[in-house]
Amino acid sequence: MAATPTAGSALGRYILVRFLLIIPTVFILVTTVFVLMRATGDPITASQGGRLSADELQRRITEAGYDRPVLVQYWEYLTGIVRGDFGTTISDNQPVIEVLGLYGGATLELTAYAVAIAVVLGLPLGMLAAYFRDRWPDAGLRVLAILAYATPVFFAGLLLKLIFAVGLGWFPVAGRASTAAQIEMRFAGESSGFYLVDAIRTGQWWVVQDVLSHAVLPSVALGLLTAGVFLRLVRTNMIATLGTDYVDAARSRGVRERRLVTAHATRPALIPVITVAGMQVAMLLVGAVLTETTFEWRGLGFQLAQYLTVRDFVAVQGIVVLMAVIVAVTNFLVDVIAALIDPRVRY
Repeated sequence: MAATPTAGSALGRYILVRFLLIIPTVFILVTTVFVLMRATGDPITASQGGRLSADELQRRITEAGYDRPVLVQYWEYLTGIVRGDFGTTISDNQPVIEVLGLYGGATLELTAYAVAIAVVLGLPLGMLAAYFRDRWPDAGLRVLAILAYATPVFFAGLLLKLIFAVGLGWFPVAGRASTAAQIEMRFAGESSGFYLVDAIRTGQWWVVQDVLSHAVLPSVALGLLTAGVFLRLVRTNMIATLGTDYVDAARSRGVRERRLVTAHATRPALIPVITVAGMQVAMLLVGAVLTETTFEWRGLGFQLAQYLTVRDFVAVQGIVVLMAVIVAVTNFLVDVIAALIDPRVRY
């Protein structure tokens, strides 16, 4: 008889397979982005056409190598990515890798804030909706979830801005930090790209408070989208879990309904949420483009909008590829976490 694989070997094999799948996933995404960018013609003509003379335009196209066969350009782009070379932006002549390093931290920080908002709002409200199933709190929370999910990110951002920044004056209108806070953080040393880390490093509480106050509105605007998804998903899975045999057995032993929700049904109900969380990262990165533009949060989304305006497709290509890699890696990590929580995922 063949030996039955142990739980550890099954988990290791599952993680290895999921990790190896990152390679073809990223390859397909990179290829798709390259083809779409080249469908509009060469990046030099797209960005500088009409601004340069025909001779100067042709000279720059030749220097950049965009007059060579597309397959040759594609191979050089792939090998460049492997070396960490994403090319040079056309509009401001910066290495794309430096742009990614300079603004990537801001987008990741905003995404982390948005995920925290989504978890803090979506999970407990979803549990609350399941607890009050088919009663008015449940109906109200379901309507709230639909509104949160259906409201465009830019509209939610503008609404929050008008009410809480312009109207009430509770939060700053735009930016990641005030000028005084940015100066204080510069004196504290080289920036990490994450303003909250830099603010904590200054040792000044008012700097931390300033950074967090700037982050509240954009984080809520972006996080509401995922919070609505989490609320509905937690409610649905919690109701299904509360109807299982082991929960009925606990209920027959006199366990209170509140404890059934918080202790017995929570973990099984959260497994699908963890899986969906990976897919929501892609939604958050897309939403970050609109959120960062609305609040002038200078991250990759803000820069992507700027580069699209000037048709700098080299920069756009690099930013989109990085976002695709982040999504692929995040999905891998989510799969690993789900396998650790639920052994059934491994087989």
